[in-house]
Amino acid sequence: MPRATLHNRQDSLDRALNLFWQKGFHATSLKDIERALDMRPGSIYATFGSKDGLFQEALECYSARSLREMESLMASHDSPLTALAAYIRKLGGLRDSEVPSRACMLAKSLLELGEREQAARDKVETLLAGMEARFRQAFADARDAGELIDPERPAHQPERLGRRLQAEVMGLRAYAQREGESDAVRQLAEDIAQDIEALKVNNTH
Repeated sequence: MPRATLHNRQDSLDRALNLFWQKGFHATSLKDIERALDMRPGSIYATFGSKDGLFQEALECYSARSLREMESLMASHDSPLTALAAYIRKLGGLRDSEVPSRACMLAKSLLELGEREQAARDKVETLLAGMEARFRQAFADARDAGELIDPERPAHQPERLGRRLQAEVMGLRAYAQREGESDAVRQLAEDIAQDIEALKVNNTH
């Protein structure tokens, strides 16, 4: 495929991602997609197969982008727990970011999609499981590095910590979607970050 075609396809996918992230699957009409992508219906179907196909690709693109950002941040810290705390503090600035929605696109889609969109819902479940697995791996890395203050405690097992952190991230982002003060979101993020740091051996906080 020519380079220009690849570029144009990715640009269209990025536009679709922003549109679906802002409006959701059901509220996004074909006319909305035509305008956002500046494409005729025939070209949209030829490129992405269907609205559902385009939506699922947008979900994959969103998830991949989120994981890349997290991996970049994780790589910048020697300590997995410190890296996770930094990740949460970064989310605390959500209300100051120019994004289509402060809520997680995957979480929004999980709540919106029903049986008629089972394939897309399955995609969301898979992508959310992938993010939870990354959190779980970070806690496992912390355990293996001797960072966890009480690794034998059931509540400090990587599986439970990863599950809890994903729930906290989803809740934080949903809260940030509300109208309110940016400082409140930052404080919530700081509380979660400090809870993570409190798991660390020789924690000084």
